Amino acid sequence: MDLMGSSWRSEFFWLLVIAIAGLSVGKVTGFYFFSLFLCVVAYLIRHIYYINRIAQWLRNGGKIPQSSGIWDEIYYLIYRLRRRNKSRKKRLLAMLERFRTATAALPDATVVLGPGDEIDWFNEAAERLLGLRKGDIGQQIGNLLRNPKFGEFLGGSNYEATVNIPSPVLDKGQLEIRIVSYGGDLRLLIAQDVTRVRFMEKVRSDFVSNVSHELRTPLTVLRGYLETLGDAGDELPMHYQKIIRRMDEQTTRMQRLIDGLLSLTKLETGTLAPSKKVGSAMFVNSVCDEARLLTEGGQILNVYLESSADLLGAESELRSALSNLVLNALKYTQGNGIISVRWRDEAGGAVLEVEDNGPGIAAEHLPRLTERFYRAEPGKRDGNKGIGLGLAIVKHVMTRHEGELKVTSVLGVGSCFSCRFPEKRLLRMQS
Repeated sequence: MDLMGSSWRSEFFWLLVIAIAGLSVGKVTGFYFFSLFLCVVAYLIRHIYYINRIAQWLRNGGKIPQSSGIWDEIYYLIYRLRRRNKSRKKRLLAMLERFRTATAALPDATVVLGPGDEIDWFNEAAERLLGLRKGDIGQQIGNLLRNPKFGEFLGGSNYEATVNIPSPVLDKGQLEIRIVSYGGDLRLLIAQDVTRVRFMEKVRSDFVSNVSHELRTPLTVLRGYLETLGDAGDELPMHYQKIIRRMDEQTTRMQRLIDGLLSLTKLETGTLAPSKKVGSAMFVNSVCDEARLLTEGGQILNVYLESSADLLGAESELRSALSNLVLNALKYTQGNGIISVRWRDEAGGAVLEVEDNGPGIAAEHLPRLTERFYRAEPGKRDGNKGIGLGLAIVKHVMTRHEGELKVTSVLGVGSCFSCRFPEKRLLRMQS
């Protein structure tokens, strides 16, 4: 404030001096207007001089120029602003350097993409996993990672999912790539080496498949003998009849477990069968007709076909998914309960719903329902327990058909299992 006041006082002093000088010259010469004009020109020349000095200072740098009046304050304010910006620039550069050091230490490949998918920056892991080089800055990432799945993923807008591609550098390496949007048109590509994870998944899958196949033969023999003993049940003591029935229940449950494991393994490791048209009305009615034959408690199974769209996919897998949902609803809905199977349109696709008015599922169980062997009905008798694979199978079928399984449930009210299919998985009649 003191500097501002003294600067303006100095400037007013200069104006007063020039005005007095002009009036004095005008009084002597008699040309007041001309004298004042010359004084104003001199005052403007002074300002032009200081403007030129400040331009040279901003262009060339160096020490702050010496001046007087208001220009002394202007020089000082610009100097203070430049010093503040310089300090801020140093802090930003230090933060950027720390960020680059941190991202360079990440084990995952990190690439900054510009609006046109061009590479702006990448870390050292990107060189190791993606084969990028310093000269690739400015190149489009799609021209360097030539993979159809990655190209389709990059060109899409659904960055919530991930894509798995072979590594262009690592032998038999597998990469899981995700893209995160930030800062308007900028995107961050993150590639993780999942080679070991995929290998362990394959080992687990092979183990389950081999064990299931190995168990199938002795289990078939065991069930055969139990059926033979069951046919002669009237000739056996009552105590042995109960034992045989109990053994038959457990071998049947083990058979379902093995069949479920084999189905799940096939879904996880097998390639998706060629997509074909699946008539939704015939498909839904067929599954529900088969399920009605298994009803034992008088449950009512209703079908509502509110959409004319057909599905595009593998009918055997879709049939397995719907059968699991309907049979689960029948199993956990008490006698005279109502199960509704509904096929309807929604924004962006269609939904296949299986809704019941059974006991419902507690909220803490909902996030884990699709895990293998997870069951939310510990109070059921062993013979009626589920094997805990049905919803896992449904989830994998939906993933393979680019859909989503959503579960809502309220205790004492019922549950609703919704299979949501995107529009590209539907066939609609052209009007």
